[in-house]
Amino acid sequence: MIEIFNEKIKVALNRFGIRELTEVQKLSFKPIYDGKDVLIISPTGTGKTLAALLPIFEKWLKERPKPTSILYVSPMKALNRDQLEHLRFWAEQLGIEISVRHGDTSSYERKMQAEFPNDMLIVTIEALQSLLVGKKIREFLRNVKWVILDEVHEVVDSKRGVQLTLALERLRELSKDFQTIMLSATIGDEKKVSEFFSKKRSEIIKVEMDKLIEIKVFYPLASDLDEKNAMKIFSSKESAARVRFILEKLKEFNSALIFTNTREFAEVLASRIRLLSKINIGIHHSSLSKDVREKTEKEFKEGKLKALVCTSSLQLGVDIGNVDAVFQYQSPREVIQLLQRVGRSGHKFWKKSVGLIIATDEDDILESAVIARKALNKELETFKVHEKAYDVLAHQIVGLTFDFGEISIEKAFEIVKRAKPYEKLSINEFLQVLDVLIKIGILSSENGIIRKRRKAYEYYFSQLSTIPDVKEYKVYNIVDQSYIGTLHEEFVALYGEEGFSFILRGEPYRIVSIEEDKIFVEPSKDFEAAIPAWEGELIPVPFEVAKEVGELRERILMEDLKEYPMDENSVNVARKFFQEQSKYFLPTDKEIFIEFFENKVVIHSCFGNKVNETLSKLILSKLTHFARSKVDAYRIIFIFEGLVDEKLANKIKDIIENYEGNLEEDLDTFVSQTDLFYLRFTNVGKRFGIIRSDAEVTKTIVRGLAKEFFGSVVWQEALKELKVEKLDIEKLREVLKMIKEGKIKVFVVKGISPLAKLGLKKVFVEFYEEKSKDILEIFKKRVLESKIKLICLNCGTWKEVYTLAEMPEEITCKHCKARLLTIVKSTNLKAEKIVDKYVGKKKMNKVEELEFKKLLAKATLFMTYGKKAAIAFSVRGIGVENAKRILSRYFRDENEFFEALFDAEKTFIRNRRFWKI
Repeated sequence: MIEIFNEKIKVALNRFGIRELTEVQKLSFKPIYDGKDVLIISPTGTGKTLAALLPIFEKWLKERPKPTSILYVSPMKALNRDQLEHLRFWAEQLGIEISVRHGDTSSYERKMQAEFPNDMLIVTIEALQSLLVGKKIREFLRNVKWVILDEVHEVVDSKRGVQLTLALERLRELSKDFQTIMLSATIGDEKKVSEFFSKKRSEIIKVEMDKLIEIKVFYPLASDLDEKNAMKIFSSKESAARVRFILEKLKEFNSALIFTNTREFAEVLASRIRLLSKINIGIHHSSLSKDVREKTEKEFKEGKLKALVCTSSLQLGVDIGNVDAVFQYQSPREVIQLLQRVGRSGHKFWKKSVGLIIATDEDDILESAVIARKALNKELETFKVHEKAYDVLAHQIVGLTFDFGEISIEKAFEIVKRAKPYEKLSINEFLQVLDVLIKIGILSSENGIIRKRRKAYEYYFSQLSTIPDVKEYKVYNIVDQSYIGTLHEEFVALYGEEGFSFILRGEPYRIVSIEEDKIFVEPSKDFEAAIPAWEGELIPVPFEVAKEVGELRERILMEDLKEYPMDENSVNVARKFFQEQSKYFLPTDKEIFIEFFENKVVIHSCFGNKVNETLSKLILSKLTHFARSKVDAYRIIFIFEGLVDEKLANKIKDIIENYEGNLEEDLDTFVSQTDLFYLRFTNVGKRFGIIRSDAEVTKTIVRGLAKEFFGSVVWQEALKELKVEKLDIEKLREVLKMIKEGKIKVFVVKGISPLAKLGLKKVFVEFYEEKSKDILEIFKKRVLESKIKLICLNCGTWKEVYTLAEMPEEITCKHCKARLLTIVKSTNLKAEKIVDKYVGKKKMNKVEELEFKKLLAKATLFMTYGKKAAIAFSVRGIGVENAKRILSRYFRDENEFFEALFDAEKTFIRNRRFWKI
């Protein structure tokens, strides 16, 4: 087929090493060349990009259209850089000028792009928003003939996808007849995708390659060696076994990616691997700077790194060279995510893709096995889109006033209605969105004409991205002053109060103080009150996966489950666990068990995260008792303030079995008063412009705004977004119907069963386990390892630095034998000069006189209390008065003394933020 191409393309293909087109390239050529809109679906490494570009290049060489004629839209900046590297070759060969535009593009490059347009422009979705309103560059967008949308499956179910559909309609106002080519590796509902982005009847080209994919679930068992290693990496022996397994398996491959589900755990796992091995590994996630990520990608590509511990930041097609295998630490949670990740290995379609899933508990084993089976059988999830997203609409209405200068309501509404997500939008809804923009001074409207106001410019460019611009707070442990991790602004806005407990890096902490962008915490034992700070990063486990896990719980007791790719350990461990569980009861997809004990209720329901989240909210809306709730894919956990009896458990059973109300209305009323809603309201408020993107938000402010905008399109959109992303009302309706029909049974039992323990341990980390760290011991260790300097105030000649742990109980001046010794930091040179002035009877200024009084007071306390005084003064925030108060108290033992010091330091940290007020 190569012979049909222009001579320049034939030469380029030959130089590129292509002797034969791939199947997808052959099938795509004619429909694209004929001008049809096309959705191309084929596995990673099959040449999708070239499949889209070859027919376009062929036509470009024939027609030589004005620039910019080719627009390549990619969801990621990194993808743009990679595509540019590959396309430079083609640019050189064919004489096509190519450039890239994203958030990091310099102002000089932007100016050049506007003055001297290129034939092909590679942009992000966000960059396209700014191009559409650029006075000069938008004129060149009138020449666009081809729009290529890459990795469409990544954005179709997000607000970025909605934003893109409206951007394409705005582009159609400039260039009426451009052709749309959509590229996707894996997708659940291809027709829905093609209709989402294309106005014409698209041709779907789906190529299923006989690519070898090998996926297996492993459960490493702990050994004596792992017990020793656990001490080195500060983990359980089970965690150490998993790290050992990774290190052993890495020897079988030249290069590998190790995926984790959260950024926090990527850091933890990378540090554990480094502690146990000298293997060169890197880490890659979205919180790292662009320079760090690019350096890591380059080193991996050059073979300097054996493996990368990463998150979804490497899930898309960033070019990192050859990958032999992909490790997935814990369940990948959904089929498409697993296929995308495993597809990074054996990147060329003729090479085998290898995926190793490392399960961490019995739930994880079965969930991973189900997802692996579905992946091997290409059973992909479907998706929900954000219909009529009001916040995205608000931004695009403002964009239209830039596009046209001023625009009639009728014309703006007509453009918006053309986009698939807005085809059911009413004129009343459109006007309500417009009213908000008028109310907050961004737009004005008179006689049916919309005009922008001064605030429109700042608003439009601050909200180019639908992804919330989230400030991050660094979290520090005051016990040993160590850095723990980060918390997002929204989390801090809702929960950032002194005394609140949360989980970070698998440990519970209590907030002591918040200062600017830092949060000071102390370790906590309050596991039940802790909210996992990382929870927002986890994608929900789908209903279909959780349901099949419920089926497997029963089947694993009797069958071999050959169709599920698990190692022997995985099967044996899961079987043994569920045999033990069956002695109590066995929750499956057909049987719900409500287990109660102490102040807790665990509802065992194999319906996935979204259905369980929805069911938990429904139950809470009908209960008169206050309870905190936590949800996973297989259970709902309620923590009550008092002991739970059978009567309360049966009340919950009655709600589930006999619910008769209006499900949507009841949930809307309840959910709109939850922290989950206020989080969404904050983000939606920013996209609407009612909250500045750089504003410091608090719980009080957010609640006040939610009250002010109650019932408005802002309020409605926050609720809609929450329901799409976190809840599944329709599926719960189906479950409740099946319960009514007797197809799903509900039982009440008194606990506590192995499955309940497993769930509680996952949600509250170390439930039913003794905490290994002694907080006071860590604090003591830190204090006693600190250094102080003693200076003699009698002769001024002698001074010496001591580590407190090694400092003698009784000390006198080595020069004059006096005991009048003052205590300062080991690095304090200023104190020595003041003492020299005092001993030499030289004149001191007022500041020096005040400082000397403090030095003398410290020396007096040292004469009375000795080493205890030195220890007290080494603690942050303990001055002379504080030290006097603490040292004068009676302590039964050393621990009581250190507890008093620890409390004093906490008080100091808590109060110091008020010093500048």
